[in-house]
This record gives sequence, C-alpha cells and structure tokens, in this order.
Amino acid sequence: MLPEGLDRQPLPNIVAAIRQLGFNCVRLTYATYMVTRHAGDRVGRTFDGLGLGSVKDEIARFNPLVVRMTHLQAFDAVLDELGRQGVMVDIDNHVSKPMWCCKEKDGNGFFGDAYFDPKEWLLGLTVLARRYVYKPQVIGMGLRNELRGERQSEATWRKYVTLAGNAIHVANPNVLIFAGGISYASVLSFLKKKPLSTTFGNKLVYESHWYPFTAGPEKVWTEKPLNQLCRAKIDGYVNTTAFSFTAGGSAAVPLFVGEVGIPGAEVKKSSDNFLSCFATWAAENDLDWAWWGLQGGYYFRDNRTGMDEYFGALSYFWDRPRNPFLLNRLRLMQLKNQDPTSRVGKAYLLFHPQTGDCMINNNLREIYAGHCGRESSRFLYAGDGSPIMLAGSNYCLRAGGDGVRVQLTTACNAPESRWWRVSSSKLHLAAKEEKTGEYLCLNRDSVFTSDVFTRKCVCLVNGGDLEPTAQWFKLVETNVLYTN
Repeated sequence: MLPEGLDRQPLPNIVAAIRQLGFNCVRLTYATYMVTRHAGDRVGRTFDGLGLGSVKDEIARFNPLVVRMTHLQAFDAVLDELGRQGVMVDIDNHVSKPMWCCKEKDGNGFFGDAYFDPKEWLLGLTVLARRYVYKPQVIGMGLRNELRGERQSEATWRKYVTLAGNAIHVANPNVLIFAGGISYASVLSFLKKKPLSTTFGNKLVYESHWYPFTAGPEKVWTEKPLNQLCRAKIDGYVNTTAFSFTAGGSAAVPLFVGEVGIPGAEVKKSSDNFLSCFATWAAENDLDWAWWGLQGGYYFRDNRTGMDEYFGALSYFWDRPRNPFLLNRLRLMQLKNQDPTSRVGKAYLLFHPQTGDCMINNNLREIYAGHCGRESSRFLYAGDGSPIMLAGSNYCLRAGGDGVRVQLTTACNAPESRWWRVSSSKLHLAAKEEKTGEYLCLNRDSVFTSDVFTRKCVCLVNGGDLEPTAQWFKLVETNVLYTN
C-alpha cells in the first residue's frame, strides 16, 4: 500500500534513477484494499501498527511528508513525481489484500477467492480511473496481476475483464486497459477461437509474463540443446499469448510483457541463456515490456523487515544499479526501433544478445562491439546467401578465417562474404571459409573485449557440450535514427 524505497532514498532521487537506467515507464502496483478500506489511513500509523517504527523513522528521514500522508495521498505523490520527471505510469492492481504475491492458494488469485471480491475490485479500479483522469502520465491500468488458482475459468475471465474494461473506459477514456491471461498471465490461447468482444475500442492491450521458469523448470535452459530450446520456447510463448499482436488486421491486439526478469546479483547460466533468447525476440518485435523489478528491497515481506530483492534493478540501498552489465543487455530493447510514421529507410542493427551490444564499424576496416544506439552501424541484408552490406557504402562483412577478426570488404560476391542463418534458432550468422567450404560463425569471444571474430560454428545440430550464445547475433530491423 506504499511504493517501496521511500525508506532508502528521497522520492525525486528514485525517479531520477529510473530515468538514468533507461526506463520511460513504471508499472506501479497497488492493493485494492488501499483504495476501498485504507484510503484514509495515515502511513505513519500503519507502520506503527505493524511494529515497524524503525522503518517509519527512515521514511521520515528521506521523505518527511510521506509519513503524515494517507496511503492514497502518498500514492498520488509518487505519481506526481513520476509525471514531473516525464515517466509514464501503468497502475497495476496487484492484489486485493496487501501481501506478497503470488501463491496458488493465497486468497488473492481469482475472482471469488477469499480476499478477491469482484464488486470491491471493480470499485477500486473505478475510483482510481476517475481519480487520475487529469494525470496524463497515467497511460494505462492493469486489471489484475497473475490470475491463478483452482477457480480460474475462461468464462469468468471474459465476464470480469469486459466489466472492468467498460468501467475504466467510462470513468477515464484516456487510459489503456491491460488485461493479463490466466495461469499467472501465461495463457491467452482460448482467445484464438473466440476473441474478446469489447466496447472500449483500441484501448485493449494484452499482458503476459515470462521468466526462465515459465512453462517448465528453469533448469531446461542448461540441460537441453539451446538453439532448439530457444526456438521451441519462443514458438510456445507465441502460441499461448503472443499470437495476439501477430494476428492480421482488426484481430490484432497489442502485447505488453508486463514482467520479465532474472536475478541480478549473480546471473546463473540458465538465466543468462533465457535472457539471451528473450532479448532477440523482444528486440526483433520492438516489444513493450517491464522489468521485474526496480526495488532493491522491501519495507516488510514474508514476515521479514528490510528483505532484499535479488531481481531488483537497484541495489539494496537504492543508490546504484545492482548489476550494470545486466542492465546494458536491456539497452536495445529499451530503444524504439520501429516507427510506423518514420520516413527513414529500413535497415538492420547487428545485435549480440549475450552482451546487449551492437556492431559498429571502424573506419571501414573492421567491426567491433559497442553500445546500441546512435553509433551503431546500420546494415542491409536480403536473406540467406546474400552479403551483409554496410548501409550507404559498397562494403560488406567478410569471414577472413577461423579466429580472424571480421573484416569489411568490397568483394561482396565472394563466398566468404555471403551469409546464412544456419541454426534452428536462426541466431547463428555464418559464411563459408574459402579453403575448406566449412561454415564460420560470427563470434564474440569475451565481454571484456570489443573484438568480433569468425570461428567454427558451435551447436548447429542437436546435442553438443559447447554453448552457442557467444555466437548468437540477431539482425534487428529498424527505421529509426537514434539520438543517443
């Protein structure tokens, strides 16, 4: 019932950190009871009632006005500061009864559960929709986080998503309406046979969540051949939720990946592989998404005071990035890569998802890895067997040999200058070595060097002990001229 971190940093500093991390929007979560039962409760008294006087004192030190505010006033203050600094807000109804989310049988999972009264839920949504009708930073409202549990059904989902969407649209026609699926926002496939019929027009956005442990144990990301697994996971995700934005014509509905994330303090190999796979798909489709989460820790969670959040983008003290290298991997996904109003011609960025870097040319001699954005080289590519041309020039990429840095050449009809996407993931870019006729793949040897080589391709068929992510490169379409 109070956005986290106000006991660690002044509110303006937290919002400034959001901007510095490259984010332009916040999915701001709240509990229904904050609106319907505790709107007039003072923040300080709530913390005293929970025996959290020391936490209250820290809030008063960094944000002295907040402890005297009601919970709803404090929520307003956070929204106002986000707006002042140009950050958009998706107000997300996370739970009804304030508690950590989410468990299968926590009483907050589905309509009719112990703490999830649909009428009270609709009231909370309507009150906030009306309250923020004149706050342009509020661009959307999430109907409910991760619906789940034994009560869940398609018919009930349709009923209440329609009721809530209509109620919000009447109260505030300015906001988008984010509707997550069932089974922890991982299933919308029932809409293939019968799309949702609404009266709020093009305001509907479907929301889904994707983690390494979604649709199976996390360990599969290290136990199965990674090229095949990445392709299968993307196909499965599209089949269950992401089909909505790939449908043609009026049937298409935008998709928001409302939660994606991995632990930031120490990135496990399974998490690393998952993120490399997700990043290629997200960048390719120019998706909108939210990282779980910003918070470095919590006031009080699971009966523990000051609990750390290992998934947090910020450190425990909210004063710096928890893992700057991890956040760099999100850089291209944060950029707007496709603009339907742009008059700039289509080109490609050459993206390395394991590091988050894009390829940059060095005075028409070699290419190297660097930050995605204004300095990234733009390439043209007509498909398998064609050269990867440096846009605006007669130069193309050339595979000079195994262990040799990638070169730029004008001999673009030579075999070593023709490139194929050769693995099942379509993430290996390979040219044939002139002497042997064997494929050589683009390869980023280390995160500690910007050099890009060609090396013998790893794991092009099932099996193999070597992991291929150093050789994963994605041609990401763009028609945008970047400013930073």
